[in-house]
Amino acid sequence: MAAGTQAAVDVHPCARRQNLRGQVMIDHWWSGAMAWVRAHWAIISRVASIVFIGLVITLLIYAATQVEWAEVVKAIRALPAGPLWIAGLIVLASYLLYSTFDLLGKWYTEHPVAWWRVMMVGFISYAFTMNMGAPIGGLGLRMRLYSKFGLAQGVIMRVMALSVTTNWMGYTFLAGVIFALGGVQLPSNWELGNGPFRLIGVALIAAGVAYLLLCAFSRTRSWDIRGHTIELPTLKLALVQISIAALNWALMGGVIYVLMLQQVPYHLVLGTLLVSAIIGALMHVPGGLGVLESVFIALLASEALPRSQVLGAILVYRAMYYIVPFFIAGVWYLAAEARLPASEGAAQGPSTDYSPR
Repeated sequence: MAAGTQAAVDVHPCARRQNLRGQVMIDHWWSGAMAWVRAHWAIISRVASIVFIGLVITLLIYAATQVEWAEVVKAIRALPAGPLWIAGLIVLASYLLYSTFDLLGKWYTEHPVAWWRVMMVGFISYAFTMNMGAPIGGLGLRMRLYSKFGLAQGVIMRVMALSVTTNWMGYTFLAGVIFALGGVQLPSNWELGNGPFRLIGVALIAAGVAYLLLCAFSRTRSWDIRGHTIELPTLKLALVQISIAALNWALMGGVIYVLMLQQVPYHLVLGTLLVSAIIGALMHVPGGLGVLESVFIALLASEALPRSQVLGAILVYRAMYYIVPFFIAGVWYLAAEARLPASEGAAQGPSTDYSPR
């Protein structure tokens, strides 16, 4: 036993030296790689820009090919002009309101980017997020545009995190109230009954209240997670977050309500939209393609409101709320990409500043 222990003790210095040698090699390789990146950053940045712009153009073309335009035109022709104009104005109001989410990020981080540029980034990222998912719209485009405006990566991540939190906190409160009050009646063939669904609503409200209490009374106001500083917003900011996000979800429901010619009570339309949103998020389907249509048909189609009419309204909604803003945002982004100069960070090398401002 003593000999075995002595052997183990004798091995330790060798193992320690090997680990140290391996760590030195890794550090040397990493330092060399970063030096190479800094030396060639101008070329890397230019190639990345070309690739990203090409990706945006490809996504625009892909989106255009995925829409059943004949069905959309047919559904639009079946609707009176008045509701179409009203729905269009609500869509505009919703996008303008969502763009203010990034203004909250400006308030939260105190960064110096002009408010109108912040709203531009918010509009473009929202349109891309709605169609292509958060990795491209929420993260990729924000990182790209804000970097051109000179923001450090850490600040951009905080702005994005606040925007995402704002959206889902508003959803949590609004959906919680709608579900808890029985604003959505699930079909009998769904495994989740209406009773448990109301309990889910109560749990959502409790989660929202917990967030407010945390913002109001938590003594720990910030955490460092992998180099990123996460700070709790103030109670005032949290209340603004929930209010504008809940209003935005309500406006989205209002678009569909108008396009359905008010044949279904508004709370049912809004509740169905909220159900489809969470199912789409859980299934990781960009834009909720297919999920939105299926949920609305399952929950709202009836003898008084045939499937074809429900589907027609949702197709028009998708065209007005998803596709049209997506093309506007795509053109706007490409124009901004052509006009904006390279950021200081692009000229000097990759940013490593993760400190909050």
